[in-house]
Amino acid sequence: MRLNRDRLVSAAFALVDDEGAESLSMRTLAARVDRQVSSLYNHVSGRTELIELMRARIVEGIDVSSFTSDESGAGHSWAVALESWARSYLRAFAAHPNLIRLLATTEIRDLSTYGMYDVVIAGLHRGGWPEGRTIAVMRTVEAHVLGSALDIVAPGDLVTQDSAGDQFPAVRAALDCRFAESSSAVAAFELGLRSLIDGLALQLERSSS
Repeated sequence: MRLNRDRLVSAAFALVDDEGAESLSMRTLAARVDRQVSSLYNHVSGRTELIELMRARIVEGIDVSSFTSDESGAGHSWAVALESWARSYLRAFAAHPNLIRLLATTEIRDLSTYGMYDVVIAGLHRGGWPEGRTIAVMRTVEAHVLGSALDIVAPGDLVTQDSAGDQFPAVRAALDCRFAESSSAVAAFELGLRSLIDGLALQLERSSS
């Protein structure tokens, strides 16, 4: 099959999904696509550009439309838009959790990521947030999303009643199977997101009064 940039990025995703972010190198990627390392440089300049192309593909799957308008053409509130963005962000990264550490610890050069941030920040500012606080609001929600994405894909037996032992009665009681749904990673994401947005709304209200 003829190799191109898009297929190379897809192969990089598969490599990271299967073997982890630390496995991503031009050499291991070349082996995955059955090519010489030198041939990869016909499509990307190196690992740094490859990472940014992967970042761009993730961003393609994150919906920011709620920050612009709803079906009637009227804008959503910043809180509704932020919640919608957070859910879309979670879905995008939960599908590729091994990418989180890689993308969270490398300088962002991809312009589509800045485009996404620009829409979010502008929407927050229109919603009443002072310009100097919009980045902090966005990053607070972003951090919750990324942590939740890792939590959601963690093993289901990460925290169990049996492992806790009898010496931790409060933990054992809270881990009763009756509470499985309300104590799941998804439930934790929902609780955290709701708490964040409610808390942010309260802060904005207080600063405006």
